[in-house]
Amino acid sequence: MVAAFELLGLLFILLVNTAIAALMTRFFRVRLYTRWGSVIYTVLLIPIVLVVTTLVLGSILGPNLGSAGTVIALTVLMPASVGVAFDYFWMPAPDDVDLPDRSDRRQVRR
Repeated sequence: MVAAFELLGLLFILLVNTAIAALMTRFFRVRLYTRWGSVIYTVLLIPIVLVVTTLVLGSILGPNLGSAGTVIALTVLMPASVGVAFDYFWMPAPDDVDLPDRSDRRQVRR
């Protein structure tokens, strides 16, 4: 029973970290207008956020994985790479998405 709970906890941490990485990558790609800006923020900020979420969720749900290297590889590097790959390869580029003009949205709200 404990092993099943630990496995479910680990899968939940992986799912949450992957979603955070994909959403943060998308946010950086949409908000930053330079290619290198989004890459630098993705490489620097996403691992920090994933470490924090791993520490918070891992203290409640996480199993004992043995070493710190295994924890970082499994709960930070793998979800970060899957989340970034999901955004870059599956989602359309921010320039390819057509958004309504701001003036059109103001007229609709009134």
